[in-house]
Amino acid sequence: MKDTIHAIVQDIHTKKVVVMGAGESGVGAAILAQKKGAQVWVSDYGKIKEKYQKVLDIYSIPYEEGKHTKEKFFDADCIVKSPGIPQKVPFVKELKKRGKLIVSEIEFASWFTDAFILAITGSNGKTTTTSLLFHILKANGVNAAIGGNIGNSFAYLVANKAYDYYVLEISSFQLEDTFLFRPNVAILTNITPDHLDRYEYQLENYAKTKFAIGKNQEEEDVFIYCSDDLVTLGMLDNQNIQANRLAFGLKETKNSNIWFDESKGLIKSNHPKLNISTKELQVKGRHNLYNAMAAIGAAKCLSLTNAAIESALGGFAPIPHRLEPVKTVNGVIYINDSKATNVEAVWYALDSIQTSIVWIVGGVDKGNDYTSLLELVKKKVRVLITLGKYKEKLIANFASLVDEIEEAMSMEEAVDKAYKRAHSGECVLLSPACASFDLFQNYEHRGNEFKRFVGGFDA
Repeated sequence: MKDTIHAIVQDIHTKKVVVMGAGESGVGAAILAQKKGAQVWVSDYGKIKEKYQKVLDIYSIPYEEGKHTKEKFFDADCIVKSPGIPQKVPFVKELKKRGKLIVSEIEFASWFTDAFILAITGSNGKTTTTSLLFHILKANGVNAAIGGNIGNSFAYLVANKAYDYYVLEISSFQLEDTFLFRPNVAILTNITPDHLDRYEYQLENYAKTKFAIGKNQEEEDVFIYCSDDLVTLGMLDNQNIQANRLAFGLKETKNSNIWFDESKGLIKSNHPKLNISTKELQVKGRHNLYNAMAAIGAAKCLSLTNAAIESALGGFAPIPHRLEPVKTVNGVIYINDSKATNVEAVWYALDSIQTSIVWIVGGVDKGNDYTSLLELVKKKVRVLITLGKYKEKLIANFASLVDEIEEAMSMEEAVDKAYKRAHSGECVLLSPACASFDLFQNYEHRGNEFKRFVGGFDA
């Protein structure tokens, strides 16, 4: 495989590259392939969004939508598959049987840069960790770009400007079909059940894909992980990770290199030497301590000083859709946590809120086990509002634990019911635990709709 890839890279100007899927990832890969001189064809089995059609037209990249012309794929030297397309799709299986090289967009992009790569994956916290790490680097004058699963695709970034450092959020879907992708610093924030419908409902299959972020690392690289995460710890020693390991956790233990001294409000470490105050950290909650420790550990790999890192922390604001305060109305605070698409993310949200909660939850269930939420729901949630048609499982799990249950089939209805039932001093929390695709385009659309309707209330 290595020799095949090297041959493609060396003679890319003579190769045919077919991109399967025309979203952010696919279009970025197509632009990069074209700029490297390859003959490029883009194929999307669905409808291509207008904004991506315009980009492909600007670059004069040929494409099709609503079908896959098989002969184009059979004739390709390399196929770049967008992350939203599962490996179990029959046509993908057919291509693999024919021996076609199918790679992910981040794999393809990595062939054409020698920059330093900091890559972050995990079930929860990866967006905040990625954003915080990028903020620290930029605040210290580092020539860095942020992308991957947020912002621009890795391939688009590589195609359009040379950076010294890439800070990349990487999903499990993007780690599929990687062969040589090798981050200099890899962060695995945690592993909790998510997207199990894509992985035969087996946590181990999902976890192995997450660990792929470190499979090509070498001894001079760094693999950062959470020593409090039992799934990570249980599988780590069987993953053949060659990189230096750097562990973070809330308490100082034999397993953790970086920990939080709660009595002094300090993130500490003996190696690397850390003594960083969290006093100015604007993102709150236990989960954000984990995110901060991971980002700080990565920043230290670039030899930034403690003072430089601590100074940057205070300027980092909460990211949209992740425990984002929206508005206080009649003494009720409304919080947008639309990015909480799995159970663990919701656990952290419920844990971080100290008032009684009106909880808006629901969407497309991905094989969720709600057991870990039962105690918190019983303790904190007064009203449960199910959002969307997949409500039976939520009602079965939580009906006996809350005072009231309401059902809503739109965000406007959910917010209206929350407004009518919330008491002063409480919190209305949108933290869905599910994917958004029954009623919304994505979690951003869902969160923006929540903010739009909340914004219509008089404060």
